[in-house]
Amino acid sequence: MENNKINFTKAIILSLPLPEKGKIAYYYDVQVSGLGIMIFNSSTKTFFLYKRVNGRPDKIKIGRFPEITIEQARKAAYSMINDIALGVNPKEEKAKQNDATTLKDIFNEFLEKHAKLHKKTWDEDVYNFNRYIRAIANKKVKDINKNMIIELQQSISKNYGIYPANHSLALLHTVFNKAIEWGYDGVNPCSGVKKFKEKSRERFLQTDEMPRFFESLNAEPNELFRDYIYISLLTGARRSNVLAMSWQEINIENKTWRIEETKNGESQTIHLSDQAIEILKRRLEVRYSNWVFPSSTSKSGHIEEPKKIWKRVLQKAGIEDLRIHDLRRTLGSWQAATGANSYIIGKSLGHKTQQATAIYARLNLDPVRESVNKATDAMFATMRKGNRN
Repeated sequence: MENNKINFTKAIILSLPLPEKGKIAYYYDVQVSGLGIMIFNSSTKTFFLYKRVNGRPDKIKIGRFPEITIEQARKAAYSMINDIALGVNPKEEKAKQNDATTLKDIFNEFLEKHAKLHKKTWDEDVYNFNRYIRAIANKKVKDINKNMIIELQQSISKNYGIYPANHSLALLHTVFNKAIEWGYDGVNPCSGVKKFKEKSRERFLQTDEMPRFFESLNAEPNELFRDYIYISLLTGARRSNVLAMSWQEINIENKTWRIEETKNGESQTIHLSDQAIEILKRRLEVRYSNWVFPSSTSKSGHIEEPKKIWKRVLQKAGIEDLRIHDLRRTLGSWQAATGANSYIIGKSLGHKTQQATAIYARLNLDPVRESVNKATDAMFATMRKGNRN
């Protein structure tokens, strides 16, 4: 043990060598007596406290590094040492806490310690948990097993579809993994549960659907949502970015929309076609908020749920099985139909692939602008043809 005493710092811990396969390496902190870290060949590093409890040596798990910081590990170790001095067995106390912990408890911990800090779309996790996983939210974690997860997955699939079922499974898998990293003694009941096989969606607005779609959309009395749907189609941007579009991101003169952070964590500059600029200028005339699509009733300050309007537009147009996200695919598909290559399409839609990264770095907005304009003009040309017919 003496030979393995080091001063725990992040740099030192990250530089420690991995042990041979099947073995565990142990190192101990020079500042807190008994605080150690065990390192596995898989690169997993776990803090623990090694102390005599009730006269017997015991190893008490604290949590994984770096999810648990060195300072947090030292603080937890000091607390356990004080408990032991008072005759309290930390392992037994931890077991009692684990016995009482519910799924909702570890989900809330996941939100505060991870999702809100690292995920821009953490509110979607809250929505998915409350809508699809609420049936087992108050179950004690120790009682949740693999069969229960499979039953929940099948129930979600039956009532809502395979995509929410798969998203819910992925969310639960992450929540349990994080709980274990932070010191929960248990196994992940989602391990080994397979996702449902998903079909890659290829739906987009076809040539014969375009005139009916435009006619129905133009007749929509709710101008705010009508313009939102148009901008979604004309920019190919993600739903969350269009909903949260703000005037400070828009440059009318340069015909660009600068999104500082997209879903993939990077910024994106989107070309705005003449049709999009026309809509934005009209919205600018009635502006009363920093949001392009404001709402006085939502917490965010901008519109959040266009499903009702979307359904009405589709019903009037006689179009089935089309989602708002398919408008993003529609722009890309029409770009391809008017001669754009995959790199130009990827650039305009903000796709991120290793293969395209080097090419994206050399692309300016000019070929993207030309491609989007051609695709937009082609889509609007169908409306003119539809009127002549």
